[in-house]
Amino acid sequence: MRTRNIALSSVAAATALLGVAGTAAADSTPAPSASAAAKSGAGDGAQALCKRVPKIEKRIHRALQRLEGKAGRRGSVARLEKRLEKAKAAGHTEIANFLDHKLTRRKSLVPTLQQRQKDLAKVATWCRTHHDAASS
Repeated sequence: MRTRNIALSSVAAATALLGVAGTAAADSTPAPSASAAAKSGAGDGAQALCKRVPKIEKRIHRALQRLEGKAGRRGSVARLEKRLEKAKAAGHTEIANFLDHKLTRRKSLVPTLQQRQKDLAKVATWCRTHHDAASS
């Protein structure tokens, strides 16, 4: 019984040593060079971005519709302006101050999203013209 336990522990120790050596050997394999990645077009995420363009377009479109919505639409600039006016009329200066900063931030989102929409249209055009390069 004791001989069997010694044999099993020896096998376990040898397996552990071989596992560590195998991992060390795997870590020492050279990574592909930067020039190889540049030649294949990998690394800039073009293929993945081209794949996501339709979803990104929808998301930006929905966000702009929400921000530019009427006063009854949650998340719209008009609704936040209405809330700000009510807070000022009620004399809630702290609430009005908070809502004013929130309104400033929300208003700044509109031109940012419009610019992203224009940039994304250019990306979509690039993806259509370079479809073969991006898909390989």
